[in-house]
Amino acid sequence: MEKPQFPDNLDRMFEALANHHRRAIVYALGLQPYAISQLAQQRGLSLTAIHRHITILEDAGLVIHRKIGRTHFLSLNKEALRTLQHWLMQFQAYWGNNEETLENYAHFLETKKRERR
Repeated sequence: MEKPQFPDNLDRMFEALANHHRRAIVYALGLQPYAISQLAQQRGLSLTAIHRHITILEDAGLVIHRKIGRTHFLSLNKEALRTLQHWLMQFQAYWGNNEETLENYAHFLETKKRERR
């Protein structure tokens, strides 16, 4: 069986996406870039709170922060999302309903048992 690949910052990505505010920010940035102040207003968060969320998203590599003049803009790092998608696609062969998965595993165990005999 092929060893699964784990991107270096995978844990940080999942930790960042574990918060509903940060998932909403990622969703919004997937539609278009935003100024930080616009994003804070849209999400109903203070600038202090939005900066904390942005820092976590930046550390995870999910957003790109650019300063144009005096305005700070954010955009989604689509390459980071591709990394997550690629990691998740490793499990596509196992997707299906739980009964199918359990049946496949039971079949696998039975085959292994027969091979040992």
